[in-house]
Amino acid sequence: MPIKNILVVDDSPTDRQYLSDILAKSGYVVTTAESAEEALAKVKQQRPDLVLMDVVMPGQNGFQATRMLSKDSSTKDIPVIICTSKGQETDRVWGMRQGARDYIVKPVSQADLLAKISALG
Repeated sequence: MPIKNILVVDDSPTDRQYLSDILAKSGYVVTTAESAEEALAKVKQQRPDLVLMDVVMPGQNGFQATRMLSKDSSTKDIPVIICTSKGQETDRVWGMRQGARDYIVKPVSQADLLAKISALG
């Protein structure tokens, strides 16, 4: 299934805007969430084709939200790409174990992000 609708989850307004601009200019329909809790509600309501998930957020973190999405039968088929400043190999491995399909370390390059999305689509 081609990816058209993407939910960007990040507590940083700057990062949300940066990622949204890249995606919108590339023809994707973008919605945003400021927290993991908001993201989980939006995923259930809107059924995006992909979720870009930050990790470090107040309240629930992105690893927890990714695990919840991947374990829920109604959302387990929606791919999650973790997009975070946490660049340690152990973080990447842990993120993939939570159900993420890919992992990108900030600062995100436009080419890298778009390549990872097209590889999923």
